[in-house]
Amino acid sequence: MSRVLMVTAEATPFVKTGGLADVLGALPPALAGIGEEVCVVMPRYGSTSLRGEERILHELPLTVGPHTFTAAIDEVQREGVRYLFVDCPLLYGRGGVYNEGGVDYPDNHLRFAALNQAALEIARSIFTPDIFHAHDWPAGLLAPYLRETRAADSSLQSAKCVMTIHNLGYQGLFPRSQLGDIGLSRLFHPEGLEFWGQINYLKAGIVWSDAVTTVSPAYAQEIQTPEYGFGLDGVLRARAAKITGILNGADYAEWNPEHDPHLRRRYSARNLSGKRFAKQALLKELGLPLNLKRPLIGIVSRFADQKGFDLVAEVADQLAAEDLALVVLGSGERRFESMFRALAHSHPAKVYARIGYDNGLAHRIEAGADMFLMPSRYEPCGLSQLYSLRYGTVPIVRATGGLEDTVDESTGFKFHDYSADALLDSVQRALAAWQDRKSWLERMRRGMARDFSWEASAAAYQRLYRSL
Repeated sequence: MSRVLMVTAEATPFVKTGGLADVLGALPPALAGIGEEVCVVMPRYGSTSLRGEERILHELPLTVGPHTFTAAIDEVQREGVRYLFVDCPLLYGRGGVYNEGGVDYPDNHLRFAALNQAALEIARSIFTPDIFHAHDWPAGLLAPYLRETRAADSSLQSAKCVMTIHNLGYQGLFPRSQLGDIGLSRLFHPEGLEFWGQINYLKAGIVWSDAVTTVSPAYAQEIQTPEYGFGLDGVLRARAAKITGILNGADYAEWNPEHDPHLRRRYSARNLSGKRFAKQALLKELGLPLNLKRPLIGIVSRFADQKGFDLVAEVADQLAAEDLALVVLGSGERRFESMFRALAHSHPAKVYARIGYDNGLAHRIEAGADMFLMPSRYEPCGLSQLYSLRYGTVPIVRATGGLEDTVDESTGFKFHDYSADALLDSVQRALAAWQDRKSWLERMRRGMARDFSWEASAAAYQRLYRSL
């Protein structure tokens, strides 16, 4: 058994802005389930929702560079995992996690530096780990701070540090003028914190951690190329021997058509009648014609360039001209929101778009759609394609990152070139294949049989911890 202390900015069900929270809500319990002792450290924001918490430490002094803070530590135990919340209202008692109104907090460099120092103080006084596991740039300074701590305090001498990159596009970049705030000026050089004249928290984690993981094997290779490396491909290639890709899992407790509370009729690979009912119910709910003979394509996503919607915009009218219906749920960049609104307005009998997020509707789209479109420019792992496979909703994806690792031609449709023509061709191949009902049902059932549960991912992390 290893004692693992994870550091993160967010975790479900406490606070969530993206997929990082889903991982930190699911991976720690999965590790606990196979015998690891896991503690998760994160901030207590003004928006953090806690129940049954216990204040286990009233005063924890924190020193970050020239700054001193006092925090309290609250604990919630969930599914065999200790979640420890750093309660420092001066730093975290705000409405947002990273920003408000789309504007980043100007002291984010200090807020997350303090989180990493709090994790080290917790390691000395509350939970002594064998492994520190840092998640994304907010935990990027954990490894260099641990390095500095080891030099002055031997109590953590044998602890190792793992850094997981969930999305290399977000690196925690701050101006050089803030270097004095974090107390690591001596590490500001091209082989350390420095990145084109700025401070780079994620780079720090990559450089000084004992192992680096990404959330899929293909993404582990892609980030070592200029196309996907966001300026860090050289740093990563130099450390290729310590990089491992471990696929994220799917939370089948929530995403499973056999017991989904958002569906009026459940179904399984053995009995797919509920799938047909789900399509009919979804079309009725959204006010689209009840045409079950026409394929229904679903999209549930954040609207951003990363997700490939610039390609969709190029061929939107050609897609709408096909014999299909399209249902879209999501929000993000205004140009894509406007594009989907306009498409729905121009083709009201074929296209439905809802701007925003509705968890129940997301489940009903997964169940009711025949196909699910994910044309991502890059996708570190992706979860929607895993949900789609389990719901018998055939994925149409670009072959990148986790989409490449989890979808094959026996369960879905893939295109490789990042082009609108390649996307359109893949959709048309799927529409043609849909006409052969026997073959399509076999494809659905193969996808539903795929197992991307967290247990397999947790076992891979366990092996990595053992190797360290």
